[in-house]
Amino acid sequence: MKELVETIAKALVDHPEDVRVTEVEHEQSLTLQLSVHPTDMGKVIGKQGRIAKAIRSVVYAAGANHKKRINLEIQ
Repeated sequence: MKELVETIAKALVDHPEDVRVTEVEHEQSLTLQLSVHPTDMGKVIGKQGRIAKAIRSVVYAAGANHKKRINLEIQ
């Protein structure tokens, strides 16, 4: 799951070396914390949050196979 978010984010940003994804596992959920270079924040979020919503949709669909709730936080 971590690799999926990293791959998507690195394709969107100007500073792919600054993309970091941290996994925090809970009992019934998994939180992925995505951090990018400050100048790339707008590219990851997109207009009206459309890019972020699309990334979340892909992550939620991939998480359905793992029977866990997936949360994506963009920092």
